[in-house]
Amino acid sequence: RLTELSGVGAVASLTAVTALVLEAQGRGEPCAWIVQPGSSFFPPDLADSGVDLDALVVVRVRDAITLARAADTLLRSGSFGLVILELGPDGELATATQGRLLGLAQHHDAALIAITARSCNAASLGSIVSLRAEAVRERVRGGGFQVTVRALKDKRRGPGWSQPVAVVAPAGLR
Repeated sequence: RLTELSGVGAVASLTAVTALVLEAQGRGEPCAWIVQPGSSFFPPDLADSGVDLDALVVVRVRDAITLARAADTLLRSGSFGLVILELGPDGELATATQGRLLGLAQHHDAALIAITARSCNAASLGSIVSLRAEAVRERVRGGGFQVTVRALKDKRRGPGWSQPVAVVAPAGLR
């Protein structure tokens, strides 16, 4: 399934995706994260959260077209259990591209996550998106925070559910 994790403002999309990388790495799945210029991807924060950076392939691309090409190549290889596409605020993927990437992910039993910067009221990346959620950061007692993932669109379970995510706060938020 193609999953979109979106939000603007005080959201925790990257933190929630970090939890998915940890889960995949815990199962021995190779992971890839594709980022564009302007990304807030910061490897030391991932390392502080427990992510094995030596086992995480990071591909830096110049635009959405090369992001799609990189995702196609990585998924086609069949070597990755999790591929993350950080699309950013203006990120779009054509429906045909989404379909091709989803087909490759299904064929190779990989999870495909697109991170977008859209408000919860905005339309999703496309009709092929099976699950769209937002990760919300909330302060808790003791100065820490909690991340909750809320489903905005879910073709399997229906929207409206939420799930807390166990996270390690980046150094700047502790």
